[in-house]
Amino acid sequence: MQLSKIITEIDQEIGRLKQARALLAGSGYITDRKPRSIVKTAKSADAPAKLTKKRNLTPEGRKRIAEAVRRRWELQRKGAAK
Repeated sequence: MQLSKIITEIDQEIGRLKQARALLAGSGYITDRKPRSIVKTAKSADAPAKLTKKRNLTPEGRKRIAEAVRRRWELQRKGAAK
């Protein structure tokens, strides 16, 4: 074998060992040779995705809130005038 081929195989084995160590250590991430490329493990895939539903106000609800704010402002003005 050529020296460069041996070095390449050793580097590949080091990469595999680092991945195995990360999995055993429970870090939750597998890092490739490049530090910027991070692949999430199946740990995060097990969690169910939460669906958020957008809540809309009805026109009546907006009117009630506006009236409540106006009443609050009036009370604050009366309290400040005393």
